[in-house]
Amino acid sequence: MSDVDLTTDEFAAADLAADAEPAASAEGRAPIARWYAVQVASSCEKKVKATLEQRAVTLGVDSRILEIEIPQTPAVKLKKDGSRTSTEEKVFPGYVLVRMVLDEDTMMAVRSTPNVINFVGAEDRRATGKARGHIKPRPLSRQEVDRIFKRAAEKKPVVKVDLTEGDQILVTAGPFKDFQGEVIEVSGDRNKLKALLSIFGRETPVELEFSQISKQS
Repeated sequence: MSDVDLTTDEFAAADLAADAEPAASAEGRAPIARWYAVQVASSCEKKVKATLEQRAVTLGVDSRILEIEIPQTPAVKLKKDGSRTSTEEKVFPGYVLVRMVLDEDTMMAVRSTPNVINFVGAEDRRATGKARGHIKPRPLSRQEVDRIFKRAAEKKPVVKVDLTEGDQILVTAGPFKDFQGEVIEVSGDRNKLKALLSIFGRETPVELEFSQISKQS
C-alpha cells in the first residue's frame, strides 16, 4: 500500500461541531475519550507508538492517553524466488490512531513526541497569520473508526509482490509451467498478472496467479 494523504473530511465527516471533548459533563461524569488520527514521519509508526506510550507514563497523562493503534491487515509477500513470507500491511501508512481525552496536556504530549507531524484536522495558526497557538484537532467519527478497524480485521491476506512491468518471470505451476515471459501488467488487488509468453513461436498474453510464477533475476 502506498502512502495515503488523508484529508480532514475523510477522518471527521460526522463530527464537525466537536473540536474537543469537554473536561467533564454538566453532571460531573468522567471526560470522554475519543479517537484521533496523528500523522507521523514515514515508516516511523511503531517508533512513535512506543515512544508515546512511554512519554504518557512519564508525563503523567497515561490515564488520558488510553490506546495507541497502528491498524494493520495480514499480508503475504511474494519474493523474487517465488517463496512467500507472512507479514502485515499498514491500513494507513504514515498515521497512528490515538484514543485519548483531549486537553492541553495530552495534546502537548502527542505533538512533542519525536517524528509526530501533527493531528489530522489540526491547523497551526502561526502558519495562517492568526493568533498564536493551535486549533484543537477534531475527533474521528464513529463511522470512520468502525470502518478503519473493520478493514484491519479482514482475515483474507493481501498478496504483495515485487514485480513491475518489464520484469522477466518463470512460470512454476499450471499449464504453462517452465515457460518464460515478460510482465506486461500487474493486478495486485486480484493477485494476478499478465505476461507475454512465447507459445508456438508467437508472443501471447497470458494471465497468471502470483503463486504460479517466480521472478527471474
